[in-house]
Amino acid sequence: EGAVFLRKKITLLRAFSLLIGSMVGSGIFISPKGVLKNSGSVGFSLVVWFACGLLSMFGALCYAELGTRITKSGGHYIYILETLGPLPSFLFLWAEFFAIRPANSAVVSLAFGRYMLEPFFAPCAAPVPAVKLVSLLGYYMVLTLNSWSVTWSARLQTALSIVKLLALALIIVPGMMLLAEGHTENFQDAFDKQSLVLDKLPLAFYAGMFAYSGWFQTCFVREELVRPERNIPLAVIVSVITVIVGYMLTNVSYYTVLGTQDVLASPAVAVSFVQRAFKSLISVVPVLVALSCFGTMNGGIFTFSRTLFVASREGQWPPLFSMIHIRRHTPLPAVMLMFPLVTAMVCIGDIYHLMNFFSFSRWLFIGLATLGLIVHRHRHPELHSPFKVPLFVPVSFTIICLFTVAMSFYSDPVNISIGCIMVLSGFPVYYLIIHRQMSNRCHYLTHKLQLLLEVVQQEIKTY
Repeated sequence: EGAVFLRKKITLLRAFSLLIGSMVGSGIFISPKGVLKNSGSVGFSLVVWFACGLLSMFGALCYAELGTRITKSGGHYIYILETLGPLPSFLFLWAEFFAIRPANSAVVSLAFGRYMLEPFFAPCAAPVPAVKLVSLLGYYMVLTLNSWSVTWSARLQTALSIVKLLALALIIVPGMMLLAEGHTENFQDAFDKQSLVLDKLPLAFYAGMFAYSGWFQTCFVREELVRPERNIPLAVIVSVITVIVGYMLTNVSYYTVLGTQDVLASPAVAVSFVQRAFKSLISVVPVLVALSCFGTMNGGIFTFSRTLFVASREGQWPPLFSMIHIRRHTPLPAVMLMFPLVTAMVCIGDIYHLMNFFSFSRWLFIGLATLGLIVHRHRHPELHSPFKVPLFVPVSFTIICLFTVAMSFYSDPVNISIGCIMVLSGFPVYYLIIHRQMSNRCHYLTHKLQLLLEVVQQEIKTY
């Protein structure tokens, strides 16, 4: 009954929850170890955390302007397509689907499984097969919810955002209390230059930026936002400032309670923190952290399905994935497509190798998207944008992103080379397939799947 299209159901509160829920996830509970390991000392690791927050704010402001200038959903993909052209946008889509997004989802899923099982096996580590099984079950639950209802996915995100902030508060408060009592011994010689290794700093930034990643999520659902010209910049600025403050206080709390060696030796930093500082909550905090990861999974599936939806609508992905369920009004085929790749990566993946593997490709294309903002401004000076950032913001952010990507080849050549090969493998696919008409057999298969899944093309343009 009525037209089939994606409704505008993302209010300002839901946009704020989507950003908070996507940023505050497994990263702050996993990444402190990676940042400390690659920065070399407590002081430099805190500098890296603050620098990553500032860099995230620059990127978020650039994307807020892009979200007001370009009215389509799709995030990185649509911005690269509209500013730099179809080839780089397809290479992003190719890398995002086969490397970036499944690896990212696998990292968050594995963190969910590890923290969910931690109270049942403490003080021992949870068995790896059990962690992977629970990780997959959590991912499948989120996948099912996103296939079922946009409204309930958004409501879950709002509820879990509150849980995430509560989890951070439970870490911050006892740490600040101990710090106020004079427990500063772990901050002695905080800036030990002897342990600083410059060629490892890009990996420290990757770990830190992974914790902040998610500041771009509202741009993926631009067509479903209520009053996007106002709500995108407002939600971005408030949420990123909130997360920067929360992350800095959380890391100070970690280092107040745990020494450098404790952080490096811990498979789950938040759990080790609670064991030392707040034993009465030893079984509560891991569950809160797991729920935080659950919210990040929900936000990731919610937004990336829109990228596949838009790419299909633009003719760079099979047409089935631009279809919407006739009753649920969800992009069902696009939501379900990530299922096999994430399953495979969870089964075979290691968190820290996966993190380096997808970070190269992600930051390469984010840098290209903000470069596209500079190009778009130059090509369309007459275009009025309701939100505009100073030019030095996209210029500095783009330079830092591309420089970090280049430096990472020296830091982790194996995983970065795999990511580079994954991106370059999209070239022959683009020239052999995208410019050619689909065969009748492909149209026949699309039609059969359309009947099976009860999906149709969007009937109203929302951009």
